Amino acid sequence: MNARGTPVVSCRGLTMAYGEHVVLDQVDLDIPRGQVVALLGPNGAGKTTTVEILEGFRRRSGGTVEVLGVDPQSAPEDWRSRVGVVLQSWRDHAYWKVRDLLEVMGGYYAPFSTPEVPRPWDTTELLERVGLAEHAGKRIDRLSGGQRRRLDVAIGLVGRPELLFLDEPTTGLDPAGRRDVHDLLADLADLDTTILLTTHDLAEAEKVADRLLILAGGSLVADGSPDQLRMELSRSSEVRLRDLTTGQVTVHAEPDPTAYLTDVLARRPGEVQVVEVRAASLEDVYLELVRRAESGEDLGPLQSIQEVAR
Repeated sequence: MNARGTPVVSCRGLTMAYGEHVVLDQVDLDIPRGQVVALLGPNGAGKTTTVEILEGFRRRSGGTVEVLGVDPQSAPEDWRSRVGVVLQSWRDHAYWKVRDLLEVMGGYYAPFSTPEVPRPWDTTELLERVGLAEHAGKRIDRLSGGQRRRLDVAIGLVGRPELLFLDEPTTGLDPAGRRDVHDLLADLADLDTTILLTTHDLAEAEKVADRLLILAGGSLVADGSPDQLRMELSRSSEVRLRDLTTGQVTVHAEPDPTAYLTDVLARRPGEVQVVEVRAASLEDVYLELVRRAESGEDLGPLQSIQEVAR
């Protein structure tokens, strides 16, 4: 088996339903080794459900799933040693010191050590790696928000996982703390660890991820790198028109705004006013994708975003 070429995560027809309520509907997904992937979507889109299925904490309704070549629903204990999880929040062991906690957590991974992958990570090396070497002797309740999140990531990494799940890594942090976590993720880019993070923050996802996945309406509606999505967006512009009779402003996404305006102004002379024409942003298309998916509308040309990525 070629470990480098084998997807770390592979889903086919992944479905999750609670009675008649379908949360995930026939989702297909592959994540190759070494990528940082951001999973985005509105509340209720299925992000947490997807991640919990991949982690083996929730049983799916249908489809096939492989994570590190194993079905998470029946994964053995040694498989779990290859996966790291960083939750959105932890119940703190506030009086523990940073180094002591990492050494205790790392001890759980020692039985799974191999010559190829020695476990756990050396505590001094890991503290240096996550930028906490100077705080090794500090009590956890004395850390700043950004430092605490660095410790969370260190706990997730202590067993040298092949795949790391990060749930909303900067929720509740101030701007300095958010920058701290973003810098940490950039520093980890050279590790042979695949990272799947969930976030509501599109700007954050653009900054730290190699690839963006957007879930909405139970489906994967966009899949591509930030550059690939921007390339697709450059083909359309946002046109805002005001109806001079009613005062209502309407917004239209158009691949050829000049032709569109020429046609509208010719058909409705003196009835409409051009308010604004601008290139669509990644946020614009994200919101439009979510709106269409949640309302059951055809995604139309926006579906080609997925084709660009493939």
